[in-house]
Amino acid sequence: MEKNLTTGSVFKTIVSFSLPFLLSYFLQTLYGMADLFIIGQFYGVDSTTAVSIGSQVMHMLTVMIVGLAMGSTVLIGRAVGARDRKQASLAVGNTAVLFLSLSVLGAVLLLWAAEPIVSLMSTPAEAASGTARYLTICFLGIPFITAYNIISSIFRGMGDSKSPMYFVAVACAFNIGLDYLFIGGCGLGTAGAALGTTLSQSISVVVSLFMVRKRGMIPGICAADFKPQKKMMGGILKIGVPVAIQDGFIQVSFLIITILANRRGLNDAAAVGIVEKLIGILFLVPSSMLSSVSALSAQNIGAGKHGRAKETLKYGIQIAVCFGVVASVLMQFAAEGAVSLFTAQEEAVRLGGQYMRGYVWDCIFAGIHFCFSGYFCAYGRAGISFVHNLASILCARIPLAYLASRYFLDSLFPMGLAAPAGSLLSVIICIGAFLWMEKQNRMGALHGEGLL
Repeated sequence: MEKNLTTGSVFKTIVSFSLPFLLSYFLQTLYGMADLFIIGQFYGVDSTTAVSIGSQVMHMLTVMIVGLAMGSTVLIGRAVGARDRKQASLAVGNTAVLFLSLSVLGAVLLLWAAEPIVSLMSTPAEAASGTARYLTICFLGIPFITAYNIISSIFRGMGDSKSPMYFVAVACAFNIGLDYLFIGGCGLGTAGAALGTTLSQSISVVVSLFMVRKRGMIPGICAADFKPQKKMMGGILKIGVPVAIQDGFIQVSFLIITILANRRGLNDAAAVGIVEKLIGILFLVPSSMLSSVSALSAQNIGAGKHGRAKETLKYGIQIAVCFGVVASVLMQFAAEGAVSLFTAQEEAVRLGGQYMRGYVWDCIFAGIHFCFSGYFCAYGRAGISFVHNLASILCARIPLAYLASRYFLDSLFPMGLAAPAGSLLSVIICIGAFLWMEKQNRMGALHGEGLL
């Protein structure tokens, strides 16, 4: 159901909108966490490593899908803010057609590439077959993974962050139950973990579509809205493609770091995989701020309230930074304890603690540039986000992680610092881009031109 986000207290609006978003991200993160935790209860470090590597690949794909869907969220949000119901319905229909086609094509290509991906990841020999089984089953579920995230993006563009939370809660509950059934009860190992994840997301899609139809949650949409229109699809892709590519590059940098760790041995690989999952939880707040700033700003821009969009950015950054500082300080004392929840291997716990202590500082800097990225996307300037993330990856994350892996053979702490170093560079670029936009807007105002 549509909700107007262009009136009332900006701070209260961003908090009330982002809390369901935060819980949705938390529940979605539990997919991979549940797989990793439950597989560790019944199998050894080889299976844990297989699931951690496989779920990292799947996380990369999911993040890219969410990034591509940002184009839909922004266009729907602008239409809702401008009270243009016809344009909003057209965006919803074209989004459904576009992403259904892309998901089927993607599933076919990924199934063909499953074995090469396992090899490309430098997966330890002990975990290679398990990783291949995990990925093959998950790739079969790509259309359902896409469908869930697209449904969520549509509702968030309409100002509704609660419905996606309910849909993902259904998937999470089924995933945990099915994991115990397939992994513990049936002894299917890594294949059981993948099967539980894929089936649970399929169930979530079915439930969400049933609720959408029964309650008429997308009013005004008709068959004509599903007819592909070049301008509408082009608008979705213009915003979504740069975001998806930038998110893909970020995840590739994470995968490269995983490859570097995999080459150091099974314990290093397990440590990095576990910490990536834990960081995924800590990044829930920055990620929810990115999407919230984007959705709220898009509606306000559509309504012509540019000052309110800027205020949304300010509060988003403040919330993200406060959380990042608290999380970073606390994790300096709790790193090993958190890692030990997923493995009893002492060496993996020691290495994971080192990696976490360096990596966790990224919560602060990533929170800042995530908010800026959401703001830039709302204005249709997704290219800025692409540029700062690409610079971060090529100039800091990958080279610093590589140097750390070469010269610090007994510790993962320096490798962990590569991520916050890259995000700091992104923050600097974002601030410069924001000031440039402000200057352009002032000049445009003087000449009577729009801000978009």
